[in-house]
Amino acid sequence: MGDFIANLGLGFTTALSLSNLALCFTGCLIGTLVGVLPGIGPIATIAMLLPLTFKLDPTGALIMLAGIYYGAQYGGSTTAILANIPGEATSVVTTLDGHQMARNGRAGIALGIAALGSFFAGTVATMVIAALGVPLTQVALLFGPAEYAALMALGLTFSVVLARGSILKSLAMVFVGLLLSTIGADLETGQARLTLGLESLSDGVKFVVLAMGLFGFAEILRNLAQPESRDMINAPIGKLLPSWSELRQSFPAILRGTGLGAALGILPGNGAVLAPFASYALEKKVAADPTRFGKGAIEGVAGPESANNAGAQTAFIPLLTLGIPPNAVMALMVGAMTIHGIIPGPQVMTKRPDLFWGMIASMWIGNLMLLIINLPLIGLWVRLLKVPYRLMFPAIMLFCCIGVYSVNNSPGDVLMTAAFGLFGFGLFKLGFEPAPLVLAFVLGKLLEEKLRQALVLSRGSFTTFVEKPIAAGLLLIALVVLLVAIAPAVRRGREQAFKE
Repeated sequence: MGDFIANLGLGFTTALSLSNLALCFTGCLIGTLVGVLPGIGPIATIAMLLPLTFKLDPTGALIMLAGIYYGAQYGGSTTAILANIPGEATSVVTTLDGHQMARNGRAGIALGIAALGSFFAGTVATMVIAALGVPLTQVALLFGPAEYAALMALGLTFSVVLARGSILKSLAMVFVGLLLSTIGADLETGQARLTLGLESLSDGVKFVVLAMGLFGFAEILRNLAQPESRDMINAPIGKLLPSWSELRQSFPAILRGTGLGAALGILPGNGAVLAPFASYALEKKVAADPTRFGKGAIEGVAGPESANNAGAQTAFIPLLTLGIPPNAVMALMVGAMTIHGIIPGPQVMTKRPDLFWGMIASMWIGNLMLLIINLPLIGLWVRLLKVPYRLMFPAIMLFCCIGVYSVNNSPGDVLMTAAFGLFGFGLFKLGFEPAPLVLAFVLGKLLEEKLRQALVLSRGSFTTFVEKPIAAGLLLIALVVLLVAIAPAVRRGREQAFKE
């Protein structure tokens, strides 16, 4: 307990420095703005801002990027409630009852309970991260190359299983991501691989170029291709603070949503996205009158919003303790860490305790900032919602190009980013999700390195993955999860073929 308090003390000392407070506020403000303006998203925003973090202290840079991520979860609820547009994928459920509450003249109450539930969930999730950080890191220190390779295989499996859409398409994205990660010089021999004779590829595909293309340029093209549809509420927002009876009605849902979100957020493969959907289903199941849901039930906002924010923050647990990104945003965080020369994993806690605990402390400070940012500035967010997207995207595109060019002062990087943007837009049109590709790209180099190390230690014998209990257990879980996911799809395909 003494170590826990001392660690939190170190974290707050780091997070409360003026520069880190300013970066935390900047991240939360940008994140809220990104959440309010649907069509941009935290993934594209973090990808665009990666070049700007090169000049920052690593701790401050990661605090700002983390603020963008969980700030977007807050902001997404504003758009969902007022305009019936989920600013984030995780805000889809909030539209069901939140927008109906707004139509019934209770927009302020819906916004208030979403903000209060998110703050409570964020506070609890921060304590969960702090409590689990040390034990999980101690377990992670038992890992050797074979265990790490197996863990990364498990992470890739979850990214396939929990991705939206077809399992086979997700698998294809993982293989493409792994293939892209092998471009460049061989880890041991330095021999050029898959470079097509291009000097610009001799160092491999740059993470910023790939991320900016797939999530920046492609996102802009995707949103320009879709017609805008907004169902704005023109009635007054009304009071923001719920009454005591509304708080009593909502609090059990907030507790359940927080617990569910905190648990699902730890899962690799974007488990945090499932949290609000699972929370809504749970609230509907335990409700005395399920018919109220979809008509403005306050629990339908309180539970999912709490689950949403709790899941967004506990997603940092596998990243900070094991170095495994559970979703695309965390993959970008890994990219940011490697850019600053920090190897994600258990070494972060031992070698950079100020960064580890500073990020955890900044999450609580960020949640407090978001509570202050969101409620008083509702009027500003409403006005921003009325700005057409087509007027914003040229500026976003210009900012993307400047950011990519500034990394290496290379026009070739801008052209390659544009190529990945077209590739990402093509993936969207064909129903492929790019998130597993980015996860595989980030994990690919680490997976290759650990796989080779394990084989060197075992003199080329693959039995090392079976002989080591932890590695064997992780690979078995990965296999079972993949088989369970694939079986229904295979069965449906066979039934369809039989009918034809």
